[in-house]
Amino acid sequence: MATAAHDFTTEAASAAPAPEAVVVRFAGDSGDGMQLTGGQFTLSTALAGNDLATFPDFPAEIRAPQGTLFGVSAFQINFGSTEINTAGDEPDVLIAMNPAALKTNVNALKAGGLIIADEGEFNERNLAKAKYDSNPLQDGSLAKWQLLAFNISQHTLDSVKEFGLGNKEALRCKNMWTLGLALWMFDRDRQPIIDWLKAKFAKNPVLADANIAALNAGHAYGETAEIGGPMKQYHVGAAQQEEGLYRTVTGAESVSLGLVAGAQLAGLPMFFGGYPITPASAILHHLSRLKEFGVTTFQAEDEIAAVASAIGASYAGQLGITSSSGPGIALKGEAIGLAIMTELPLVIVNSQRGGPSTGLPTKTEQSDLYQAVYGRNGDAPMPVIAARSPADAFDCAIEACRIATQYMTPVMLLTDGYIANAAEPWKVPDMGAYEPFKVEFLEEPQEGGLKPYGRDQKLARPWIKPGTPGMLHRIGGIEKQVGSGHIDYSPANHQAMTEIRRDKVLGIANGIPEQDVCLGNPGGKLAVVGWGSTFGPIHQAVRRARNKGHDVSHIHIRHIWPLPRNLGELLKGYDRILVPEMNTGQLKTVLRDQYLVDAKPLNKISGQPFRIAEIEAAIEEELK
Repeated sequence: MATAAHDFTTEAASAAPAPEAVVVRFAGDSGDGMQLTGGQFTLSTALAGNDLATFPDFPAEIRAPQGTLFGVSAFQINFGSTEINTAGDEPDVLIAMNPAALKTNVNALKAGGLIIADEGEFNERNLAKAKYDSNPLQDGSLAKWQLLAFNISQHTLDSVKEFGLGNKEALRCKNMWTLGLALWMFDRDRQPIIDWLKAKFAKNPVLADANIAALNAGHAYGETAEIGGPMKQYHVGAAQQEEGLYRTVTGAESVSLGLVAGAQLAGLPMFFGGYPITPASAILHHLSRLKEFGVTTFQAEDEIAAVASAIGASYAGQLGITSSSGPGIALKGEAIGLAIMTELPLVIVNSQRGGPSTGLPTKTEQSDLYQAVYGRNGDAPMPVIAARSPADAFDCAIEACRIATQYMTPVMLLTDGYIANAAEPWKVPDMGAYEPFKVEFLEEPQEGGLKPYGRDQKLARPWIKPGTPGMLHRIGGIEKQVGSGHIDYSPANHQAMTEIRRDKVLGIANGIPEQDVCLGNPGGKLAVVGWGSTFGPIHQAVRRARNKGHDVSHIHIRHIWPLPRNLGELLKGYDRILVPEMNTGQLKTVLRDQYLVDAKPLNKISGQPFRIAEIEAAIEEELK
């Protein structure tokens, strides 16, 4: 997705537009360019100064059969002049490019919402593929919604006729015609999209001109059609924000930038070893474009080689980083144990997806928490951090780098498919406000001789670059002797080293912030406790419940392991605890185990994020 930047001035930041939000969903065949259309609409929306959140939803198949139900790709955006935390529960507008897109998405549309359909695609063949017995545009089955159906396909062909494209190539401009109509409908500027098309098709100006013509034709249709009824132009004012420079950012972009920033704050060059896997691949793509910041990227032959190369880089004195999704993290498990035993810094990004096995490669889930906290052989403790949104992933990546280098340990950073692919505005930070955590390598033996596994007050061992004169030492996966690092199989030594590794990780709780209450009071009838990408729907649901007078608070945990040192006492101040998760109750189990609190689960394992209404209903039920 192209990135948009918007500079909020003092005047704009102090303006107070009427709170308003609109949810639009683009849906079509995998080949219809819905993700591209949604991305460019997001760009124009960001430039208009709206707050926004997006939800790309696409099939796992590389190219499912055209017109089929399982080949539908959708992109939802919630934008407005008010605070936006989620991609929205129910679309206000559904733009359906074919019958399959309509069938799979229409029931999500709010009652009275607007359907814009390409009637040119509603032929007998496509209706049969979508398993319609009759044409829904004509049989009255869509009566609960407003319907606008016109032949987008034919309008597109007419708009690009002069460029001499073949029928198939001309119809590929259909998404730009549709985007033009959407830009008119919501009073958006076309010029940034035109500039982007010229840059994208710089080597093929005919395609650039054809797509621009289609974009302009869709916009002109909205201006001149005079259909009336639901076909109106809406202007959604800019959101009230802090003054500063904002840009759109996806979670994958945000993580990548945060990792680079973390390496810079540590004063280290960065090595990234990765292997392609959905939805983590985008991190490798982004980092490969940042070589000027001392970043080396390596696409390995498999997941094991990827993590092993990153461990090797850390051994050599760089900041080793790797990323994957659940199946790849499982393959990396033995090597992660090696990093724990050698006590080398390593950052592992897990962009979670639906599982197990290949599971739901393009859908979202939070089912790797057990894997992150417990999923290694032996007692192998490792810090775990979870980002709550695309923008938050930047700071979480920096925090992962800080903990890894300051405590000499691998760290796992959890995101998920929703965070990785979704976009939102991000205020570009002043990096001068971040405290550096410069790494110091051990270059001379300590008093009493070299102790590669000696400890500082944080129980972190020294970091020694190989080849440093006089600093020869053993390193590897076999148990180390306390202090010296020599091989030692003795029972008492193994007990001592296991406890040291455990206590080092648990001690990180003293170096992280205490848990805060995002919304509400530190104590009361009900706490809704979340982690990761459930932040948005939980926050809005709690806000709605509090507006109704309910005694409910929102707690969102960034540091999953070790947990914040005050969390136990904080949770015991509430009568009830509700834990919404996109899994079968993994954080709930950890909280029960650690604090003996009666945490109740609210689970969703559908590959889709929570809706605000689902959590709001659960809050009402708990407070009865």
